[in-house]
Amino acid sequence: MSTYTQELCTALLAVQRATLLTQTVFHTNAKGTLSKDDASPVTIGDFGAQALIIAALRHNFPDDEIVGEEEASSLRANTSLAEQIFALVKQSKLQDEAAEAELGGPIKDMEAMMTAIDAGKSAGGNKGRVWALDPVDGTKGFLRGGQYAVCLALMVDGDVKVGVLGCPNLPVDDAAPISADVGGEGKGVLFSAVHGQGATSRPLTDGALAQEKAIRMKEVGDITQATFCESVEAAHSSHGDQAEIAQRLGISKESVRMDSQAKYGSIARGAGDLYLRLPVRKDYEEKIWDHAAGDLIVREAGGQVTDAEGQRLDFGVGRTLKRNKGVVAAPMGVHDTVLKAVKEVLGSK
Repeated sequence: MSTYTQELCTALLAVQRATLLTQTVFHTNAKGTLSKDDASPVTIGDFGAQALIIAALRHNFPDDEIVGEEEASSLRANTSLAEQIFALVKQSKLQDEAAEAELGGPIKDMEAMMTAIDAGKSAGGNKGRVWALDPVDGTKGFLRGGQYAVCLALMVDGDVKVGVLGCPNLPVDDAAPISADVGGEGKGVLFSAVHGQGATSRPLTDGALAQEKAIRMKEVGDITQATFCESVEAAHSSHGDQAEIAQRLGISKESVRMDSQAKYGSIARGAGDLYLRLPVRKDYEEKIWDHAAGDLIVREAGGQVTDAEGQRLDFGVGRTLKRNKGVVAAPMGVHDTVLKAVKEVLGSK
């Protein structure tokens, strides 16, 4: 049985390198926003991080497929933006020669960068090795100066085996109370998990990997004292339904709203307790790259993740979670209680 040691190391270093670029962009005003066909924003950070991560994956695992969120056609039509991104890609290097060499070193030219971005067009599925990549998850949070995550997961025959989340604006301290705030020192954490091997966190660095620590979800003895996490964007998750579920569970604490899979990382280390993402419309299909890494990290930290019907998330049916509606993530001991409330509220609609 594979222990996925090389896959985990490559994924951790690739995400860590990509966060160097995203943080450079995060701290500038000109983020180079474009709009996709669905009007969602794409930034220089999205393109640059995707290029860096895919280049590292292709160097180490050339036969693997990749499901990426972005593609390079808009860059090919906008040379000045492409040049701007390539300048950032070139300067985004790990300050550790062995770590940088592990990823294949720098991308050699602009065409190689575009080719890397375009290598994320796999249709996904339940056969073979497929990586799911979200170079900047929580783009609107990224643009407004909030939480975001760089997300990478490996699926083998449709099952998530390796998951990594780089969260540059979360506190390193696993015991820090959950907050959407990004101010202060001591920020930047790398979460990871391998199927059957538990979940860990470590500080983000600009070089070799820092020492890891095991993380576990917090036991929730009294559900009324639980802390809810939910999306900032009402278009992503029904805030009204979530408030009603909290009321049914007797939870009076205000929910913490933050962007991206930083929510999965936060509850996995016990900074929060529950994460709900409830469907806002019947035809909406979640993207696999928005959940694959976080799903594994929470489950390996002692939690349970299902859809609103109680089914495990199915990452083996393409680029979306078309067989699932909504997400309910909670510690194992209270997941059934939360799910019951979810079903009651959604069933009354």
